[in-house]
Amino acid sequence: MAKPTALYDVHAALGAQFTDFAGWSMPLRYGSELAEHHAVRQTAGLFDLSHMGEIEVTGPQAGQFLDYAVVSAISVLAVGKAKYTMICREDGGILDDLIVYRLADEHFLVVANASNAQVVLRALQERVGGYDAQVLDRCDDWSLLAIQGPNAASILSPLTEVDLPGLAYYTIATGTVAGRSAYLARTGYTGEDGFEIFCSPADAPAIWAAVSAAGADQGLIPCGLACRDSLRLEAAMPLYGNELSVELTPHEAGLGRIVGLKKAGDFVGKAALAERATHPVARIRVGLHPEGRRAPRSGYPVLDADGTVVGTVTSGAPSPTLGHPIAMAYVDTAHSEPGTELVVDVRGTRVPATVVSLPFYARTR
Repeated sequence: MAKPTALYDVHAALGAQFTDFAGWSMPLRYGSELAEHHAVRQTAGLFDLSHMGEIEVTGPQAGQFLDYAVVSAISVLAVGKAKYTMICREDGGILDDLIVYRLADEHFLVVANASNAQVVLRALQERVGGYDAQVLDRCDDWSLLAIQGPNAASILSPLTEVDLPGLAYYTIATGTVAGRSAYLARTGYTGEDGFEIFCSPADAPAIWAAVSAAGADQGLIPCGLACRDSLRLEAAMPLYGNELSVELTPHEAGLGRIVGLKKAGDFVGKAALAERATHPVARIRVGLHPEGRRAPRSGYPVLDADGTVVGTVTSGAPSPTLGHPIAMAYVDTAHSEPGTELVVDVRGTRVPATVVSLPFYARTR
């Protein structure tokens, strides 16, 4: 049976349609996922992300340990800063993409994808030997809410003493929300401005209610996982299991910049990733703009003009913001330049598609 979050009863009362996601019972949508998508782009949306995996790393050598365990330099993070990174195998294959927050000198919070939380936990536990550091499973100890959209700061500001306008992107602060203790991070997975709120599960319903009330006259609505997927696709944010996997390295994903080959010391996967960095990749992640109204889906073949398979779609859907279908795909590098004309096999129908630069959508800052 799927596990409920601390907000399950709240979602049920709001009429949510639930789905089993990574063993959790999560709201897929509350009404129209199209309306939820547009709310995040135009006003604000409120998400329950309590299925995400939280792992704390503490101790005098916590930073040095994370330098070894993941591909980026973590020990250089200032307190209150965050970094997007990945944890890889020795062969460079991606186990998961992560956000690491530095909460104190000897205290880090690692946030993993729901489907990979235990994979990441085990990998960190296996790698911590020899370091004066502890790896703590906190997946059941945190609830995670996210308010995303252009009105996020104005809705949340009256509920917290944290200086939200002064909280930079990819930073985290300790404070309260509606009188409850919380961490507030200026991060998200939608391509919009917004904040993620880490709190005790016991406080999650009260915080959800307070944020909902504060945003009622500013267009805030509850949002489910369906619109979160279309939002992240427009922003070209990779999804593990689609754009990321153990068969791929950060370089194929177009994210080689996060690999800290120049950081001091060794890290898991360094040799393989250093070699990959010096050789052109065979396939790379690109954006596709298909003609017509039919959206390519994950797994659909991508062909060149001669009908030769040159790639595979990883994610695709109609774009509510742009008004036409979009897709991400891995294609042979010879066919990866923006403007290249390709074809997607959409269930036997060959749909012309043009390679475009990513992201498909970027908010005005």
